[in-house]
Amino acid sequence: MTTIEKSVDVQVPVSTAYNQWTQFETFPRFMEGVERITQVTPTRTHWHTKIGGVEREFDAEITEQHPDERVAWKTIDGPPHGGVVTFHRLDDKTTRVSLQMEYQPETLTEKAGAALGVVEHRVSGDLKRFKEFIEQRGAETGAWRGDVGRSPQQGER
Repeated sequence: MTTIEKSVDVQVPVSTAYNQWTQFETFPRFMEGVERITQVTPTRTHWHTKIGGVEREFDAEITEQHPDERVAWKTIDGPPHGGVVTFHRLDDKTTRVSLQMEYQPETLTEKAGAALGVVEHRVSGDLKRFKEFIEQRGAETGAWRGDVGRSPQQGER
């Protein structure tokens, strides 16, 4: 697995940054290679991507979500990946959005891209575009404030 950790400081309150991040159908406006996302249920999304000429579709499930704090996900089919986005209040008008993601490169081209940091660079660009998107708007396009508790880990009850 390949791990990517990136963050960006956005000049909006934590609730605004968090609320916008829950609007998955807007991701194509700032995520390179994401063609379309359909919100299937409150915790399931269907993704259409086109990266490097390769088109893929897959479903992802939210595994944990707490308003103004975090959104964690994993794929249920398609290329294996998962991660978490956390939201940290720096002051009343500034939020640090931190992303940690793990993915499994499948093809030789994807493995070479991972080794060269192509995906890491793309994630940095996506976070910068998110910053521009939300700061220019000054307000979120919507919000889902539901709470999704994580499943117990091995050894927990």
